[in-house]
Amino acid sequence: MPAPSKAASTGLAVLAAALCAIVPAAAPAASAATGHGVPLGRQTLPAGDGWAAATTGTTGGSAADDAHVHTVRDRRELIAALAGGDPAPKIIYVRGVIDGNTDDSGARLTCDDYATGGYTRQGYLAAYDPAVWGRDTEPSGPMEDARAASAKAQTAHIKPKVGSNTTIIGVGDAVIKGLNLHVDKADNVIIRNIHFQDAHDCFPQWDPTDGAEGNWNSLYDNISVTGSTHVWVDHNDFDDGNNPDSAQPLYFGRPYQVHDGELDVTAGSDLVTISWNRFADHDKTMLIGSTNNPASDRGKLNVTVHHNVFDTILQRAPRVRFGQVHVYNNFYDVPSPDGYEYSLGAGVESRIYAENNFFRLGAGVDPGKIIYNWGGTTLHAQGTLVASGVRVRPLDILAAHNATHDPDISGEVGWTPTLHTRVDPTVAVPVTVPLLAGAGRLR
Repeated sequence: MPAPSKAASTGLAVLAAALCAIVPAAAPAASAATGHGVPLGRQTLPAGDGWAAATTGTTGGSAADDAHVHTVRDRRELIAALAGGDPAPKIIYVRGVIDGNTDDSGARLTCDDYATGGYTRQGYLAAYDPAVWGRDTEPSGPMEDARAASAKAQTAHIKPKVGSNTTIIGVGDAVIKGLNLHVDKADNVIIRNIHFQDAHDCFPQWDPTDGAEGNWNSLYDNISVTGSTHVWVDHNDFDDGNNPDSAQPLYFGRPYQVHDGELDVTAGSDLVTISWNRFADHDKTMLIGSTNNPASDRGKLNVTVHHNVFDTILQRAPRVRFGQVHVYNNFYDVPSPDGYEYSLGAGVESRIYAENNFFRLGAGVDPGKIIYNWGGTTLHAQGTLVASGVRVRPLDILAAHNATHDPDISGEVGWTPTLHTRVDPTVAVPVTVPLLAGAGRLR
């Protein structure tokens, strides 16, 4: 991310000085798990800390016996510790760098190692160039079949299942790269203190019917939560490492998208808390609800998103369908209008309650774009502060949206959050959240 201008830095310094006068203790009271002195792997979600604290709460693998406490240092050991999604309580400590694109001997794998059926990127581009294939139908035929088979091979290698009653926690500066952890049909999962990087797709699919110009679509998130309940994702970093979206080429005039989300919660998942993470330099970041089908999602997708940093994120921070989603005390840094789509996406039957969030907007960023209407009708927003240069001011982001978009979105969401930690004054957010969020903070 580019460094803030001298004027912006001065403005935030003034803000920090004001904060010191207003908030004597910068660190929020509820920034850590329960159990002072308890080993990291046996810590549990504090009572009342968001939707994941509802009903039975979230304890992960804290009850694991000694035989189910593992320390892993490479992909082979991580896969073995996950045990194919076995629901027995387990604690997995991650040390060092785990690279998903390695074999059991530790040798590095490339995209060519997953390719099968005669797939090549150049062959795929030649077969489905709109000048040859057209723009009315999705790709089909031998080269698309080869792409799908190659993607299946990559998925089998880099997308392990995380079962119920599991805690995965980094020790020191732990990194997982090139892997998509899949929390699928599980209950009671904790993932903390890990730097997730570059879950890239070697075989994106071209869809000429996606939007007016077509789009490349990829398969993998850093963490995917599907059909799961009681999940706590806390104090992690998410980025694309040395393979950012901005470095990808254009094919058929569209970005060759090799990343999907950083953390997606879909397929009827429910009771999730996402806290104190850092999401950086990414396009499609956090999707809560992936379809407009009420049969599987209505009454679910209840998620709390608090005290996270969204740094140079272009969209989906988060985008929501159906759920009652509490978004509070998050820090959004949008340094440039280039590529910026929106931050809060109001989808079908979504009920976002956005509270005391801070937005730092670079020159030319329109505050009316903070909210985007994806077919939703309601979004409640209160306590927002926006910094532009040296100026910090309260802003009604819903009114800013409604002033330039039709139809208007109502501020009546029909619920008020009760499960949450202390909601800090918005003025504290740009100092405390960047300081305390992300991996490597838990020791």
